[in-house]
Amino acid sequence: MIKKLLTGIFTGAVFVAFTYLVKTFDVAAIGPDGTEVGFSKINQKVHDLTGVHMKWYEITDYLGYLAIGVAALFALAGLIQWIRRKNLFKVDREILCLGVLFVIVIGFYVGFEKFIINYRPVIMPDATAPEASYPSSHTMLIITVMGATMILLRKYVGNNIIRPLLEVICLAIILVTVCGRLYCGVHWFTDIVGGVLLSITLIEFFGAAVSRPKAKPAAGEINGYKPKH
Repeated sequence: MIKKLLTGIFTGAVFVAFTYLVKTFDVAAIGPDGTEVGFSKINQKVHDLTGVHMKWYEITDYLGYLAIGVAALFALAGLIQWIRRKNLFKVDREILCLGVLFVIVIGFYVGFEKFIINYRPVIMPDATAPEASYPSSHTMLIITVMGATMILLRKYVGNNIIRPLLEVICLAIILVTVCGRLYCGVHWFTDIVGGVLLSITLIEFFGAAVSRPKAKPAAGEINGYKPKH
């Protein structure tokens, strides 16, 4: 728990420092409509190298919908526990922490839409002006949801064949999304790095929260609630 907490604090500090540099270091008007971007030289080189591939944008979008579906399944599981146990605070702590994590992710998404660090390197087909792109919200969503899922698989999937298989699938989705989001060219390189740093920070704090020792249940209680006889 302490190790995860310290790692989360460290990566969070790195994310804050990196965000400041994105806003202030080597800033140049290399974006569409003259929008300014930090780390302009490396961002321009990576973008020139990858080009724009909207097919990969669509593929990673579908993976985003998959992540939302996984989040919805956990939300449904929490709702069922809440109804059965008749008390929100008797829902599994892991699921409650996951709900808080999702709220935080939404908060960051809305926050960076309002306080724009930089804009996309391209104007999207359905847009008429540059859109906010830092950090990559898609990268943040996928890594956070799939990373948290990998942590919870250890609790909810006991099968030693199925669990590793699901973990590999989650990891593959993360890798395809991160690489695909960079390759499709709708984000700057620093957008992806920022999304990865923020996601790792959130996952480490989530891991610390769910690994905290639980209080011992009172006499007659099972998983925090008393069964009816």
